[in-house]
Amino acid sequence: MGNLFGRKRRSRVTEQDRAVLQQRDKLRQYQKRLSLGLERERALARQLLRDGKKEKAMLLLKKKRFQEQLLDKTENQISNLERMVQDIEFTQIEMKVIEGLKIGNECLNKMHQVMSIEEVERIIGETQDAVEYQRQIDELLAGSLTEEDEDAILEELNAITQEQLELPEVPSEPLPEKIPEVSPIKNRPKPELVAAS
Repeated sequence: MGNLFGRKRRSRVTEQDRAVLQQRDKLRQYQKRLSLGLERERALARQLLRDGKKEKAMLLLKKKRFQEQLLDKTENQISNLERMVQDIEFTQIEMKVIEGLKIGNECLNKMHQVMSIEEVERIIGETQDAVEYQRQIDELLAGSLTEEDEDAILEELNAITQEQLELPEVPSEPLPEKIPEVSPIKNRPKPELVAAS
């Protein structure tokens, strides 16, 4: 199914990785054999003590102790191998980063060759000239009104201003005093009184 579309999937595991991983696997198998052997020897030492063979039990426990030290060394070697795998992976990442930086630097250098400082200054100068030219055109178009047109505009502005300033006249008669209103609800008879009468 992996080759469904005719493309082979590339493995990210290199030969170096494979060699390190094989060594680690061999060390783990060796570690497992030692652990099983230690359990057997401990059981055998107990049996020898029950049988009264203290010397043989002592010799077997010495052998067991030596194998435990081998087991610790094996664990250290496995840790070293795993650290080495991590170091290799990190170094490969660093190499990719450096390669990316190198390609980026080459690209920037090519862009700098195509676009020099003088070219950028020329483009900025042309842009400023174009903006200035457009401003002059805008001024010419805005200044195309005659004096009569400007006078008419000022008159219209004054008329609008006068309309806004004209306020309604204030009445000269005094305002009527406020007469308190009688609320129709207050004068209505209470329902209890109506029912009683």
